[in-house]
Amino acid sequence: MVHELRPRNLRPLTRKFLLCASALAVALVTGCTSDSGGQSAPASGPRTQQNPSTTAPRNDDRQGEQVEKTLGTAEVGDNDPLFIEAGLERVGDGFHSVPELARGHAYELSVVCVGQGHIRLSVALKSPLRRTLACDGAMLRQRLTASGETVRIDGDRMAGATGMVGWRLDKVNKTDE
Repeated sequence: MVHELRPRNLRPLTRKFLLCASALAVALVTGCTSDSGGQSAPASGPRTQQNPSTTAPRNDDRQGEQVEKTLGTAEVGDNDPLFIEAGLERVGDGFHSVPELARGHAYELSVVCVGQGHIRLSVALKSPLRRTLACDGAMLRQRLTASGETVRIDGDRMAGATGMVGWRLDKVNKTDE
């Protein structure tokens, strides 16, 4: 008879409580055992080699910062009347841009690749431009004059190339022409 006196909704509440308690226990155990940025091996023990998948984002960040510093895109603002556009991509992804440029105006394209290998740069103009660039951190600067046609700028990875590539497009100052 004691069994009949127990409320019917107690059993679902007990199940929910146990599920919540189990989930909390798993979260606590996972949080306590995961690496929080410190060394997981004792100082006197052998050091383990880092997983390449965790070092790649760090390399991308470092290489990306180097590209932005070389191009000067970290400090460029919307108030710069000569700035048109800039971008930063992984070499493996390449970059592709179709900027809207005024016909007959001069522009300067700057491209920097940091990493290993080479990329192929192509600019579709009236007289197409094709160059192979080493991913050595050196900046390529190229003057462009927009024709009436659409300008397409592409940077594509060549076999084995890795790293980060960035570009910047600016109007040429009338006093510099």
